[in-house]
Amino acid sequence: MATQRTPYQEAARELLRNTVFDAARDQLSGRPWSEITMADIASGAGVSRQTLYNEFGNRNEFGFAFVIHEAERFMDDVEKAVLEHRDDPRAAVLAALEHFLSAAGGDPLIRILLSDDGTGGMLPFVTTQGLPIVQWATSRLTSVIEEGWPEAPSDDVKTLSETLVRLGISYVTTPGGSAEDTAQAVAGLMGPFIDKALGTSAD
Repeated sequence: MATQRTPYQEAARELLRNTVFDAARDQLSGRPWSEITMADIASGAGVSRQTLYNEFGNRNEFGFAFVIHEAERFMDDVEKAVLEHRDDPRAAVLAALEHFLSAAGGDPLIRILLSDDGTGGMLPFVTTQGLPIVQWATSRLTSVIEEGWPEAPSDDVKTLSETLVRLGISYVTTPGGSAEDTAQAVAGLMGPFIDKALGTSAD
């Protein structure tokens, strides 16, 4: 049986994770992920390398955890944008996607990811090896859509969420037009399915 963590233990763990993520962000401001070791991160965070391995398992798992930690900031605001438009699902998708693309496009870490020429080692976390990120973000978006539209069919909600996540990642990593134009195009294209999934009809 799993050991039950006390509130103190949970707080201490959260502090540890935030500290090492901050250290990783500092390291990434000066050099690519491929040159950063777990020892570098541990040293920057003021903890032992073994502590880092005990918490995350290995460097690759740490990388995924770090990317998800950074993405949390975007998802919190995306969820807010969705729930502010409960009366208009298409507007909810438009607002959420536009906010995500705008915020991600101006984020320093995202710029670091996009400057990776394929040898820096972190871009695959959201592209070729990005399934854990897609699954995490899909779960978050599915939950908030279910909160806003509880009567919507679960399969349709999951399909909608995963499609939006995959499109969002694609447009962030290979941007085309402005965030506003891209969001409007996606919301318009997906409009009929949004109406079907969330039980509305276009005017």
